[in-house]
Amino acid sequence: MGKGMALLRKEWGLPFAIPHPPFPLFGHRTFPRGIHPDGHKDTAHLPIRRLPFAPEMVLPLAQHIGKPAIPIVAVGQEVVRGEPLARPDGFLSLPVHAPVTGVVKAIEPRLAASGGMVTCIVLRTWEAADQRVLWREERDADALAGRELIQAIQATGIAGLGGAAFPAHVKLSPPEGVAVDTLVINGAECEPYLTCDHRVMLERPDDVMRGIRYAMRACGAPRVVIGVEDNKSDALASLRAALPADGTIRAEAVRTKYPQDAEGTLVYALLGREIPSG
Repeated sequence: MGKGMALLRKEWGLPFAIPHPPFPLFGHRTFPRGIHPDGHKDTAHLPIRRLPFAPEMVLPLAQHIGKPAIPIVAVGQEVVRGEPLARPDGFLSLPVHAPVTGVVKAIEPRLAASGGMVTCIVLRTWEAADQRVLWREERDADALAGRELIQAIQATGIAGLGGAAFPAHVKLSPPEGVAVDTLVINGAECEPYLTCDHRVMLERPDDVMRGIRYAMRACGAPRVVIGVEDNKSDALASLRAALPADGTIRAEAVRTKYPQDAEGTLVYALLGREIPSG
């Protein structure tokens, strides 16, 4: 293990030895303990497809861990798909955009998925509404860097799909004076029922790589490692076929186990680093 550890530390720049080797002689990278619940990946074989719009869309202004957005539309106003309906209230906040073309029916408290009453914008969908995005504010993302890129990411309204729904632009903004040496991408999808990440990695690997490049530029990370559970070998092969030739991005198999995609366990499995408590 000594020689292998020396190579690992040289390759990844690890400052310390690994107390419990995450790279077993047989099998894929993992972490101590964990469980393996029964898998129900029943939709893993189904391709991504668009669903028809509901006749009424309820859009909570609080869809993440940050402050709720502030409405910029009025009841009775007609809006088109992609149009901003609410602006962010500060840095830890996100805008809300119209998912359909329609009319603002109400702005009122509604019961949200969080279990509480949340101010929502209610849209009545036009019967003839199609999937085209009719409002956009295009920017040349390749020409943006640093703060401009972070602001552009915030303007998209992207939040993480984990329990906290953390705004993506905040995740990509390290504290002043902190250097990011490795960006870890979570493709583990260890939950027993989910298959959405699997299908995205399988069907749209070039989009995944493009998004990773933007994330690298936003947070200043020189290299990336993607962790994919070993029950998604087709998704792993799809990503590996799309990897850039410069070697800055790699995709690695991790053992199928819960909670493999928690940030602490995934970082440990892929890099051998223990994130300190707090």
